[in-house]
Amino acid sequence: MTDVVGLLRDELGERVDTSDAALEAARADKSGHRAERRPLAVVRAASVSDVQTTLRVASATGTPVVTRGAGTGLAGGANTGEGEIALSVRDMDRVLDVRPDDLLAVVEPGILNADLGRALAPHGLWWAPDPASREISTVGGNIATGAGGLLCAKYGVVRDAVLALDVVLADGRLISTGHRSVKGVTGYDLTSLMIGSEGTLGVVVGATLKLRRVVPGETRTLTAQFPDVRSAAAGAAAVTAAGVQPAIMELMDAVSLAAAHALLGLPSPTPGATQLTVQTDGVAAANEQAEIARILTAAG
Repeated sequence: MTDVVGLLRDELGERVDTSDAALEAARADKSGHRAERRPLAVVRAASVSDVQTTLRVASATGTPVVTRGAGTGLAGGANTGEGEIALSVRDMDRVLDVRPDDLLAVVEPGILNADLGRALAPHGLWWAPDPASREISTVGGNIATGAGGLLCAKYGVVRDAVLALDVVLADGRLISTGHRSVKGVTGYDLTSLMIGSEGTLGVVVGATLKLRRVVPGETRTLTAQFPDVRSAAAGAAAVTAAGVQPAIMELMDAVSLAAAHALLGLPSPTPGATQLTVQTDGVAAANEQAEIARILTAAG
């Protein structure tokens, strides 16, 4: 296994990190779980070529590779253990192109969601997938995990907002999938196949994103508590059936709600209580909020 690290160092030099701090950090994500032992090394890729080199070495030596972005996942997917290489793409964080007229941007995978939002704001644009961890999570992580985000009720999940991908395969080959237009309907949809594959099919090194114009108007938020999860679900279904389109509609069951109150030092909620949090946006946000409040009140 030392030979693997040596081969990586010969090709990548200081990009190969075997410090105690780096190896310990690569064992875990935000899930609270850790790999039992440390990985061989952390490769801090700064280019597509770095990723290709890492995977060629790994393929030639039969060494497993775990791709990491910011390590903010909650499922242990980025945890890297004994005999494995942690391939970090966090340093690949550039916005390569923004085309306001075409409503698209080309980015590297390591850019934080919030940083992308700030880069797009001067153009009056935004990328809709919105994980609650946007200030610390990466676009590549969204794509790799198929993250839905809070706004999926109105604006779709990450699969609906990615036009094309550049992906390095296990043997180091670089492929491009998808298209730069909204209507790209020919051939196999390999882009959708890659989204949510969590590094098992290849490493995302570039993404062409489908953007939206910034929504004019305001956002309005309400919460509604129900005596149990079934009645809350019925309330959510009533909103959908009424044809009102919230931007966000999140349900917290009794266990989740009690845990959140305990963590934040809030008074304990009513035993068994379930909460819906609903947000509306745009020029009709206030009217839609009032209509949803009426529907949820009628639903109990």
